[in-house]
Parts: sequence; structure tokens; C-alpha cells
Amino acid sequence: MAVFLDRLGRLAFRRRWRVLLMWVVALVAAGTASALAPAAPDGSYSMPGTESQRAFDLIEQRFPGVSVGSSAEGASAKIVFVAPDGQKLTDQGNRTVVDEVVGRVAKVDQVVRAADPFEADTVSEDGSTAYASVTFEVKAKDVSDAAKQDLEQAVEAGRDTGLTVEVSGSVLATQPSGGATELVGVVVAAVVLLLTFGSLAAAGLPLLTALIGVGIGTATILALSSALGLSSATSTLALMLGLAVGIDYAMFIVSRYREERARGLAPEDAAGVAVGTAGSSVVFAGLTVVIGLAGLSVVGIPTLTQMGLAAAGTVALSVLVAVTLIPAMLGIFPRAVLARSVRRSGARPDADEDKPNMGTRWARLIVHRPLPVLLVAVAALGVIALPAAQLHLGTAGDESKPTSTTERRAYDDLAKGFGPGFNGPLTIVVDASTADDPKAAVAATAREIGAVDGVVSVSTPSFNEAGDTAIFSATPATAPTDERTVDLIHTLRDDRPAIEKATDATFMVSGSTAGNIDSDQKVQGALVPYLGLVVGLAFLLLLIVFRSVLVPLKAALGFLLSVLAALGAVVAVFQWGWLAGLLGVDQTGPIMNTMPIVMVGIVFGLAMDYEVFLVTRIREAHLQGEHPGQAIVSGFRHSARVVVAAAVIMISVFSGFIGVSETLIKMIGFGMAIAVLFDAFVVRMTIVPAVLALLGERAWTMPHWLERLVPQVDVEGHALTHDAVSKAESIEEGERVDLPAH
Repeated sequence: MAVFLDRLGRLAFRRRWRVLLMWVVALVAAGTASALAPAAPDGSYSMPGTESQRAFDLIEQRFPGVSVGSSAEGASAKIVFVAPDGQKLTDQGNRTVVDEVVGRVAKVDQVVRAADPFEADTVSEDGSTAYASVTFEVKAKDVSDAAKQDLEQAVEAGRDTGLTVEVSGSVLATQPSGGATELVGVVVAAVVLLLTFGSLAAAGLPLLTALIGVGIGTATILALSSALGLSSATSTLALMLGLAVGIDYAMFIVSRYREERARGLAPEDAAGVAVGTAGSSVVFAGLTVVIGLAGLSVVGIPTLTQMGLAAAGTVALSVLVAVTLIPAMLGIFPRAVLARSVRRSGARPDADEDKPNMGTRWARLIVHRPLPVLLVAVAALGVIALPAAQLHLGTAGDESKPTSTTERRAYDDLAKGFGPGFNGPLTIVVDASTADDPKAAVAATAREIGAVDGVVSVSTPSFNEAGDTAIFSATPATAPTDERTVDLIHTLRDDRPAIEKATDATFMVSGSTAGNIDSDQKVQGALVPYLGLVVGLAFLLLLIVFRSVLVPLKAALGFLLSVLAALGAVVAVFQWGWLAGLLGVDQTGPIMNTMPIVMVGIVFGLAMDYEVFLVTRIREAHLQGEHPGQAIVSGFRHSARVVVAAAVIMISVFSGFIGVSETLIKMIGFGMAIAVLFDAFVVRMTIVPAVLALLGERAWTMPHWLERLVPQVDVEGHALTHDAVSKAESIEEGERVDLPAH
């Protein structure tokens, strides 16, 4: 591996302009393709294998031509009216206002229908609350600003009369936005790079190459969005990960290049060694990230599969950029990336190589007291992980929005006027195709379901043209996110055999509330197999890299600690509300059901990143003859500063996405930032050296029978470093290679 990458780095160094041109052409081509590609269709969230999805599929089959699901319908809205205290909407004055508002909305451009609440019987029993259903002829993203403005003006006119008027529905949906926070993350990364390298060129090179890689990746995703039906979250996740790993991967190679130049190697030799050693770590680290992301496909949720594969492709692209474009750029600017003192005097600071730094001081502290450090670190992460035991999965709706929004106020008004279950009705799909009298069977099914404890009411069934399938709504007595609603759905499904026997018809429970519950259960059921797959594959990969059993095992256990602690922090902030205001979380609620498994996949890959970067330098020192304790110190001397800088950069990039309006991305951004903080500084920089110090020589051994089976992969570049040392010694004897005057 190291020899191949060394040759690749040298080739890219020599063919620098061709390599640069190749990547620029790829960027222009991807950008052009994304600009010319048709707009992506509205995404449809499906959950194969669940009852909710089977019910949805049956509706599409038995009700052809009838729009079902938000992806197929035009935009919609609900205008909610609430009378002043002590009054009713049925009072003549209030009724006139409602009629005027509804009539005005009906004339808004792109509105197909605005239902009168008094004619549609959508007035609460006490007459205090009513709602008008509004249907648009276009989808939510195509509703014009003028139409939205006219709708708002009609609502304001109703409010001016003293009524409470609020609006909810898909017409108010906006595209997720991040604002300036994402840019702040990049700026912080630039500052960290500048402080780490002390050179504008060395700081700018990782940023430039990362932007090129992520630009090609996200542009390709946008170009394929229409054909593959990719969601906006797919490109956002790819951008987040591609930017973070792209900067880190480039930084490790540039740092190793500077180190080899400081030892006296010529630019091309230094570039080859840097790509052969640090580049090998980048390749294997990238593979672990790809494994974690691509493994999301085993969950069986198409949206997660798309997100995982798209992000994995972007990470793989970042690896290719790092091992080809970086050495090419080093060929163009061989001196500019060096420290200022080296550029000015031509001095080689290898005399300072053994001088203690923060990394060596920290490593010596841990090596001298490994057991207390290990116990304190594990206990701290364990305490932070405790809230994860209270993790409650769900899907964010209007109830999770801040009360400052009209959607949330409309949700609360409807719950107050019509009951808490009104906002989450269950859709019952009855298949009576085998019944002698389908209409009687459906009616009997509706009566049986309506009699179940926890069901407030059922609507009049609607039949398809064939008359053998019907749909009706069952309104629960409790809110959509209430655990009693979950119990009700399970009760209906458990009682199904008895109801089917009594009615001679079968039914399925669907709707958004049931769909969310099915989604939660599917994700929870897939978590253990998913963890088993990615941890198993990565264990084998690290087994090959380090030729050790205990080091990969330690890496996996450390990952579990960091991810559980990160989940605990997410629960504390987004579910319990701790520090929520500081992070811009306006409303607490259940954790998005897909968030934990996405975060687990990403954190796993990134955790293995730092494991590979740090431990390869420790193993490299051990292979060069140092005893285990000293190898830990040497590894930290060369890698701790860069690993810390890489972690700070990644935390900054992920933190930038906390400002995104989309709840899933906001949670992932925070979860990733806090997970990297825990994993890099507590697990990899603290627990890993403590465990290695306790294990001693045993950390680098494996059974003889296994050693014969595991292929030999020179990730540390052992042969390359020996060659580099020989060349450096030759230079010291009078064959010094002059630095090009670029």
C-alpha cells in the first residue's frame, strides 16, 4: 500500500499541472451538469416492510388516480379560527368575518378550493374553534410569493377584527437554510490551519482541495437528484462530511510533507513519503468512513440508503483528492507550505524534533498514570451517556416548532378545540374484497374500531370505484406523540384477528402517526444488525492495518463510549432542553427517528479516522525499535498537534450546521460536533494511550495462526521511512538537495 501510494504521489508531483487540470475539469463538468439537470422531484419517504407502507401501497393500487401522500398532492393549508373568550364563531358577527376571510382566500391565485367551515362541518362542538381547508393547484415549492402574501393579508384582515386566526400546512414549508453559521465553521477551520502550520499556503491548501472535492461531490449529487429522487438532506450531509474529512485528510498529508522536508528530503521525495505514509492512513481511514456510511443501506429505509451512499461517495472522492491533488499542489508550491523560518533561512529544524511539546508532555502524563486516567475518562463518558437511556424517538411536526410560529399556534388551537388526537388521526384502510357484502363489512369494521377504548370518533368510510376497499379516519383521544397513542395503535393491530373474524374484512392502520411509530420500530430493530456489520467490517480492516487483535477491539469499545456519550448529550439538549436556548433550539421534543442511526454511522467512521491517524504513528515508532511506552510518546510528538487541529476543524465545521433550519441536520450537526469532541480528546487522546500503556507489548501481537492469515500491509510506510532516512543521511554528508526557489 505505502509503496503504491508513494509512486502515485511522485507521479502526481511530476505531472502536477495535468492532475490539477483533471480535477478542475471534473469540477466544471459536475457544476455544469448540476446546473443543467432538471429540478429534483418532491421526495417521498417510504418505509418498506411496515404496515403503514403496505396500507399506502394498497391505497395507490385500489384508488387509482387519487392523490395519496404529500408527494403527490398540491400544497395545502388550514386556516384556524378561534373566537374571543365568551363568544362563538357561530355568532353572526364572527361568522361574517370567517366567511369574508375564506372568500378572500378562495380568490387567491393558485388556490383551487377553500372550504367553508360551516358547510364542511369543521366547527368544534362548543363553537369556539373552526378551520378552513385550502387546496392549491401546485405543489408547495411552486406556490408563488404573491400567493403566500395574499394568503397572509387575508389572515391579517381576520385578526384585525379580534378573531384569532392562524395557518398551518405544507404551503408554509420553506427550504432548509443555514445562514452564516456554516461559513463561520469554515473560517474557524482556516484560523486553526493557519495557527497549526504558520503559513498561509499550508493553511489554504487543505481548504482549497477540500472545497474542490466537496464541490465535485455535491454538484454530482445535485445533478443526479432528479433521476434518483435524492432529498435536500442528502446533499447537506455530503457537504458536511466532505468538507470536514477533506480538510483533515489534506492536513495530515501536508503535515507529513513538511516533516519530511524538515528531515532534508527533496520536494518530490517528501511528497512521495507523505502520500505513502499519511496517505495510507487517509485511505484506510476513509474506508472506515465509507463502511459506516454505506452500511446504512442495511437498515432498509431508502432515504437513509441514499444519504449514506451519497455521503460515502463524497468521502471516497475526498480520499482521491487527498492522494492525488495534494501532491500535485505541493509540486506547484514546494516551498510555500513550509514554515516561515525554514523558507527564510533554509534551515532544517530537525534538531528540535526531540524537543518536548504538548503532545509528549500529555503522553508522558498518561503513560506514567494510565489506570487512574483510564478510570476517570471512562467514568466521565459514562455519566454523560446516562440520558441516552431516556432516548425517545419520533418525527418532528408542528408541535415541535416554537410558539412564535403560526403553525405551532394553529396546532395548539386545533388540539384545544377538537381534542389532542385531532392533529394525528389514524388512517384505517379496509380490504373487503373477500366479503359477501363489502359495505356491511366496512361499516362493521368502523363500528368495532370506534368502540375501542382510546378512539374518540371515526369518520364516514370512503369507497373506491370497485366498492371493495374503503378508507376512514379514527381520531385518538391523545396527542400523536403521546405514549398512549402508541399503545392504541398496538391495541388495534393486536385486536385485528378478532375484528376480522367478526366483520369478514381485513384492515390496516396507517397515517402519519402510525407511520412514525413503524419508522421508530424499524430503525430500532435495525440498529443492532447495523452496528454488528460496520463494527465487524472495521474490526477486520483495523486487524489488517495494525496486525493486532487488542487494538481493533479497543477502538470499537472506545467508539461505543463516544457515541453513547454523544447520544446522551443530544437527549439532554434536544429532548430535555438543557442549554437549548444557547444552541438555538426553540422547542424540545422527541429525537428524529433516523438521527441516531445516521450519527452512529458517521461517528463510527470518524472515530476510526483518529484511531488510524494516531495509532499508526505509535506503531511506526514501535516498529523502529522503541519500547511500547516510548512509542506512545513518540507517536504523540508527531501526531498529537495535528490530530487536535483536525478535531477542532471538524468540530467547527459540524457546529456550523447547528444553525440549519432543518431539524435532522441541526441534530446531526450538534451530535457530530460533540461526538468528535468526546472521541478525539477523551477516547483517542486519553483512553487509547492509557490502554496501550497498560497492555504494553501485548497490544502489538496476535496469535501465530492468525498472523499467517492476515495479509501484510505496510500502512506505516516502514520501507519508505528507511529509504527516507538514508537519503537524509546522504544529504548531511554533502549531497544536500537545494530547495527550489518557488
